[in-house]
Amino acid sequence: MGREKGKESPSEKVQNLLRTRLSNPNFIFKPLSDSPDSNYSKLKFIISSSVTEACNNSILLLGPRGSGKVAVLELALGDLLQQYPEVISVIRLNGLLHSDDNCALKEIARQLCMEHQLLFSKVASFDDNSQFIIAMLRECGLAHKTIIFVLEEFDYFAQGKQRLLYSLLDAMQSVTSQAVVIGVSCRLDVDQLLEKRVRSRFSHRKLLFLPPSKDETERFMEHILSLPVDSSLPHNYTVEFNGKLKKILSDERFKELMNTYLSFNSTIGHLVRFLFLAVSCMDLDVGFLSLENFKTALSSLQRQPKLECIRDCSILELYLLVCMKRLEVKEQNYYNFNSVMTEYKSTNDSFQTSDYYAENVCLRAFEHLLQRQLVSFADHRAQNQSAEFRPVKLLISPAELHQGLKSYRSCPATLLKLMDR
Repeated sequence: MGREKGKESPSEKVQNLLRTRLSNPNFIFKPLSDSPDSNYSKLKFIISSSVTEACNNSILLLGPRGSGKVAVLELALGDLLQQYPEVISVIRLNGLLHSDDNCALKEIARQLCMEHQLLFSKVASFDDNSQFIIAMLRECGLAHKTIIFVLEEFDYFAQGKQRLLYSLLDAMQSVTSQAVVIGVSCRLDVDQLLEKRVRSRFSHRKLLFLPPSKDETERFMEHILSLPVDSSLPHNYTVEFNGKLKKILSDERFKELMNTYLSFNSTIGHLVRFLFLAVSCMDLDVGFLSLENFKTALSSLQRQPKLECIRDCSILELYLLVCMKRLEVKEQNYYNFNSVMTEYKSTNDSFQTSDYYAENVCLRAFEHLLQRQLVSFADHRAQNQSAEFRPVKLLISPAELHQGLKSYRSCPATLLKLMDR
């Protein structure tokens, strides 16, 4: 795979091709969108029916960060804008920037003015902007044009008085309006945050974006990393590259490595980063991907600072972390210090260990875990409550905790048994 002077070698072409694929959301998500049951097909149908049938719609796209909500939405909007170039207007807001109602309405008014080449007034009041948006919805509806409102970080808009959501959804109750509100959030319970008056005007449509299964992950990797046979690359090299890739994917060591990877993050976004690192580690002189490339990518992705924090913990703090993990395995999503203490006493009664401490000592250890950011409060609204009564959550995955315990020099054997039970 040597390189001629001034000419790109086949291995460099392959590396650039794979990096380009991994940086292109259209290439990544298009195969996942072929099925009529895919979120892409469902979302496109909902939006296109609003355009063709002149009706209003609202929908929530829900799923963990990196699951492809925004990428699939952009893919659907891109196709629809090509299909209906003169009929659709897209207004984009982000809850991190526009959660204030006045700021949000002003931004909607500004984007509508830009879209329709109107003069925007920076000094317009909330009511002025609200009336302007209602008028624009009416005029666009009469002209058979659809306005699509994309609200990213939707949960931020669902805080406070929710005047923006109420104004938008109330204006869409008009017969003449023609609009779609698309909320994007990583909170699966975001619809429960809506006030009654807002919820009654919402369509209650939801699309869940779940991490792919193991089989889907394997098919996805093969789709991304396989080379096209009918390309400008040497045919023999392409066949050999694809053959070696299939051997890696079927190797038991690779499957074990992928199980480790999927245990702490299995979203599409994180998988793309993992594959990008593996491709970047490819030896250009050899010209093929190897198992070592994937091992290097995995080790660089694993969050070492958390493991360092675990190594600095006391034995008691490790017991508290393991007890929290056990509570999560029991599907106890909300727990506080008192719940953890109950589990701690239960494990001590079962194993009769010498590592049992008084409750006030355990509380200090619990506070140390909060300071180290291995644990955090699940709800920041109840700040007036004492620490032992506030619900908490683990900030490390079970795989990270298990790895941290195994690397801990004087870790009691009981803790490793508790992790496996």
